[in-house]
Amino acid sequence: ILSSPLSSPQETLTGKYGEEAKLIYELQDQGGELLALRYDLTVPFARYLAMNKITNMKRYHIAKVYRRDNPAMTRGRYREFYQCDFDIAGQFDPMIPDAECLKIVHEILSDLQLGDFLIKVNDRRILNGIFAVCGIPESKFISACSTVDKLDKLPWEEVKNEMVGEKGLSPEAADRIGEYVQLHGGLDLIEWLLQDPKLSQNKLAKEGLGDMKLLFEYLTLFGITGKISFDLSLARGLDYYTGVIFEAVLLQQENDHVEEPVSVGSVAGGGRYDGLVGMFDPKGRKVPCVGVSIGIERIFSILEQRAKASGKKVRTTETQVLVATPQKHLLAARLKLISELWDAGIKAEMLYKKDPKLLKQLQYCEDTGIPLAAIVGEQELTDGVVKLRDVSTREEVRMPLYTRFQKCFQKSRDC
Repeated sequence: ILSSPLSSPQETLTGKYGEEAKLIYELQDQGGELLALRYDLTVPFARYLAMNKITNMKRYHIAKVYRRDNPAMTRGRYREFYQCDFDIAGQFDPMIPDAECLKIVHEILSDLQLGDFLIKVNDRRILNGIFAVCGIPESKFISACSTVDKLDKLPWEEVKNEMVGEKGLSPEAADRIGEYVQLHGGLDLIEWLLQDPKLSQNKLAKEGLGDMKLLFEYLTLFGITGKISFDLSLARGLDYYTGVIFEAVLLQQENDHVEEPVSVGSVAGGGRYDGLVGMFDPKGRKVPCVGVSIGIERIFSILEQRAKASGKKVRTTETQVLVATPQKHLLAARLKLISELWDAGIKAEMLYKKDPKLLKQLQYCEDTGIPLAAIVGEQELTDGVVKLRDVSTREEVRMPLYTRFQKCFQKSRDC
């Protein structure tokens, strides 16, 4: 885990995010210093590496970030939200860390059972090569990228109109771009593009396609290519990406109990940013990096919606057992038993009242999802047992008390 400051000087964040910079929260402190709230966890990480002259690190980081965006509560989009980042920094052989990042995303989304998903991958060098062979001036690469990135939400004609009307591209150049960016597939598409007469002559595109082929070979060994798509429309709007980029999207939400199923779109994204650390290093020393960011709130919005639709209660605690008593004046018995359970590594809990009613204690188990109640009353103490109750089925079994607990109780029976 790596912490980073909540706010930074504005110059730390400016020039790193492209058109998305308009979503940065800017502020000014009492001394007049211009600051900005943390937009993501990647730029602070790169700055940390540069400041501490670190050239090799693998880390994860869960923290809040802030974006001056239009909230969409049902889609898990907020102005203040948590991200979970995983990054690998260091000079390694091509595509091995990148493949590991994609493996992690695949594993997380599979284990969470969010439904069908797809991880789209592309490479900024391939996109830049496409723009070059289509006659787009280099000064317009970044703006063209941000427009292409809208293809997952808009039809090609609207994207083309924006390229021509707002970004100043010629209709012919936009059409040539459209022939490429609407393609998606796997190794077959990569092989086909490597034979493309124009792209094969472009150095950047050739490098990107070579690495993409290597990446898919590693992903095949990981056994996850069924959920991976080489998608030439994926652009990722952030300026700092330099190579492979990826984004995980949910394909559908299976929800038969609501009229409008929740739709959150992208739940994770990332890529390679080999030049970002050098922006913060006084000598411009570069540290190759690749990482992925997972939107926690977006995932929670899906899980909460599914739980609500199914009628299942969501457990709000990991507590395994609640220590309960049915009569008054048995606080000492609860304290001693819960101490035994804690010492045994069992996650136990009790109500913070001297004489709570048994019904209230059992209701607390139902409300919070605690599966078991360990009930110790006067008769149980006399018999040297504890009554273990399954809260959902109401079945009960009697089990011997711990030896140490029995000895302590015998000494303090009058408590």
